[in-house]
Amino acid sequence: MQRWIANRSMWLLAVAGALCPAVHSDDHFPAAGNPPGNCAVPAEAGTEDTSQPRTVIGSGTAASCTGDAVVAGVAKGGVITFNCGPDPVTITLTRPAKIVNNTGPKIVIDGGGKVTLSGGGTTRILYMNTCDAAQVWTTSHCQDQDHPQLTVQNLTFVDANSKGLTPDGGGAIWARGGRLKVVNSRFFRNQCDATGPDVGGAAIRAFSQFQNLPAYVVGSTFGGRTDLGNICSNGGALSSIGVSYSVFNSLFTHNQAIGQGANPARGGTPGGGSGGAIYNDGNNFRLQLCGSALNNNTAREGGGAIFFVSNDRSGTLEVASTVISANPSAGFETAGYPGVFYLGSGNPQLSNSTLNRGSASVTADCVFTWGEHHYADLLWPGAPRSQTSDPYYYRHYPGTNSYVGISSQDDRLRYMGSASNHQMLDLGSMATWKQSAGCQ
Repeated sequence: MQRWIANRSMWLLAVAGALCPAVHSDDHFPAAGNPPGNCAVPAEAGTEDTSQPRTVIGSGTAASCTGDAVVAGVAKGGVITFNCGPDPVTITLTRPAKIVNNTGPKIVIDGGGKVTLSGGGTTRILYMNTCDAAQVWTTSHCQDQDHPQLTVQNLTFVDANSKGLTPDGGGAIWARGGRLKVVNSRFFRNQCDATGPDVGGAAIRAFSQFQNLPAYVVGSTFGGRTDLGNICSNGGALSSIGVSYSVFNSLFTHNQAIGQGANPARGGTPGGGSGGAIYNDGNNFRLQLCGSALNNNTAREGGGAIFFVSNDRSGTLEVASTVISANPSAGFETAGYPGVFYLGSGNPQLSNSTLNRGSASVTADCVFTWGEHHYADLLWPGAPRSQTSDPYYYRHYPGTNSYVGISSQDDRLRYMGSASNHQMLDLGSMATWKQSAGCQ
């Protein structure tokens, strides 16, 4: 039992909380992104410059940052930032903030890592539609134009609700036309209609990206904990028709597709229930995943993690340096690809990736990674290789000469390092830590 014993379990919240109370998340939500993900991000998919904002929402206090101010600021377009004081702030909207199509071409909304936009459980948060005359037509070909180029970055979207809205889907963000990019952002408890064969995207619904260029999702989190998942008929996190997504270093957990009857809907059913995390449909499009993790998402019908249907079989699915684990498909999935239903060009293209139905080691790794992110001063450098020395499965952090691990004999988490005076500590049942880390 010595060093290996207390490996990876950074989850010594109890211990770390008492001995090292400084390490905490500002708003108690999971951080943005997948910590082990280290895929290179294309330059155009990175953050946008916000040094010269057109609009600064707020005058230095939380009270000055209102939902109406967000709606007005977004309507003005350009670069939008926030000045809501030194602490994290939640701004509740009572109606969607709508992009006006001639206020770009670039429109950037940057929360600085401190701003949460909430739909209060009653409204969609952000809407862009180049084919909506009320938002100004700027070309004669609204379904394929290069602007607006919308970027949301360093923002959190929570408790959005697009149930019953037209257009449907897109609980937090509904975007058609131009380009869409999401960077270093988080999506929690968003929802859209619970039934329907094609409605989807509790977090994001995208259509008609310019020249079929991809919508980018970079370093972002969707769900991340059992109580924070996004829920819709299809595509608990992302949904699209004919749109390519490129997803880098992002985390999808506990999102749900809860419709019933699939697509086309079986007789006597309302349809839906596919793509617990991601729902893609259409013809020639591409889904690219790199450096990401899709764990513990569920679908009532097909594709607990991913539903991908290219009707003319020209679309491609590319998965690199990604873990897709423990994503049950209650109805159907493609043989040999747990959690995935795929109809496209050839087979999915996989490299340096893991697809499985989940195991104790996968769950332990999920907990370890969560701990490394939340207790970086105790467990570093992060993401070391997990090791086995029977009966222990553990990680060693040479920067602090610390260990976190689990024992196959009792399924309990143990730690040994500076926070315990290098004595082994029993931190309790893994079941408790899995729940705290969102690794069910």
